[in-house]
Amino acid sequence: MSARQSSLRPDLAAIAAHVSPGSRVLDIGCGDGALMAELESASGCDARGMELDGELVERCVARGLSVVQGDANLDLANYPDKAFDYAILSQTLQTATRPDLMLDELLRVGRRAFVSFPNFAHWRTRAALMFGGRMPVTRALPVSWYETQNIHHVTVEDFRDLARMKGAKVERAWFFSNEKQIGAPAANWRAEFAVFELSR
Repeated sequence: MSARQSSLRPDLAAIAAHVSPGSRVLDIGCGDGALMAELESASGCDARGMELDGELVERCVARGLSVVQGDANLDLANYPDKAFDYAILSQTLQTATRPDLMLDELLRVGRRAFVSFPNFAHWRTRAALMFGGRMPVTRALPVSWYETQNIHHVTVEDFRDLARMKGAKVERAWFFSNEKQIGAPAANWRAEFAVFELSR
């Protein structure tokens, strides 16, 4: 992993390190475009983005990135099959209206998909609910329940089940805690967030 990639959020750095140079990439929910900028500058990728927040779209465009304002729940349907080598959905699956249908769309528009998400089965999350009796506010889930955009509470095992149900093959997976990569054993309670690379 390069020094530039290390400035990315850990899940984005893992994705950037495994996208093949020169690929066509669609970053769905691209935020401020940090991953797109990295993929273009370091790997020569043709990166496109979709973002719901108009202010973030303006920031991306000001950086010279190709980003459209759109709602992934609706607008992914406008892209043709296998239009991209990779479809990327980072920290957005849990905000989708229907994560199961979103996964179908990712694997339709991309030959492969990267999905990262906060793991709601992490031990801190479990402890906050069990012993505190309140919805957790943690490093991975920093926003209170009344202002969060997270409408689905997905776990590592939930996602594995969904991928299996959708006939998706898990090519690789990475798990993180305290901003560092950890091993796969017991990731469902040890990982604060996860990244999966999928194909169909």
